[in-house]
Amino acid sequence: LLSCRLYCEEAKDPKRRSCQTVLAEALDIVIRSFAPILPHLAEEVFQYIPYKKDSEGVFRTGWINASSAWKKPGIEEAIEGACAMRDSFLGSISGKNALEYEVIIVIEPGLLFELMEALQAEETSSVSQLNEIMMASQTTLLSELPKETPADANITKGTFLINLEGGDICEQSPYKVIARPIAKAKCPRCRRYTAASSSTPCPRCLQVLAAGKGST
Repeated sequence: LLSCRLYCEEAKDPKRRSCQTVLAEALDIVIRSFAPILPHLAEEVFQYIPYKKDSEGVFRTGWINASSAWKKPGIEEAIEGACAMRDSFLGSISGKNALEYEVIIVIEPGLLFELMEALQAEETSSVSQLNEIMMASQTTLLSELPKETPADANITKGTFLINLEGGDICEQSPYKVIARPIAKAKCPRCRRYTAASSSTPCPRCLQVLAAGKGST
C-alpha cells in the first residue's frame, strides 16, 4: 500500500500526498511518545526531520496533539472490514502472489456495503483504497453474485460485525470473496497485472509518466 502510493503515483497526486501526511503525523506522535524516555534520540530525530520549521526542539513544542480530523466516523470499521476480507482472500490462494489475482467482493446492500463503497466508489478498480488493502491487481465490489463464475475461482464466505456509535449501531454482515487468476499482463513499472502487454505500462502508469513529461 505505502510503496505503491509513494513510488508509483505522480509526485503531487492526492493519494501520494495523503500517504506522506499520515507518515509525518505518525512519526511526530512516535517521537513525542518516547521523548521522556529517550530524550537525546528523540531530539536528534526531531532535528533531522526535513519538513519541520521549528528550531526550538521537541521538548519546547508541546506534547502529543492529534487533530480531531483523524477521527472520521466509520473509517476504522471500513478498514477492519476490508482487512477481514483480505485475510479471507489471502487464505484462499495458499501463499501465492496476490497480485496475480483479481478479487470480487459480494456484499448484500447494507451498512458494510456502504463502508466498502467509501473505499471504492467504482464497481471495478485497480487503484482504489479497497484494492490497495486487498493487495490484488483488481477488485470488483458487487451487491450480488455474478451470473457466471469461472471454474478456477476460489469462493470464500465470511461475516463481519460492525459496531458503531459505541454499540448503538450493530450489524452482522455476511460477505463472499471470489478470487480468480487475472488475465492481464504484468506492468513493468508498478508490477501489478493491469497492463495489456508485459512491455507496456498499465493505463495508470502511462498517465503518470505523461504527466511527468508535461511538467518538465
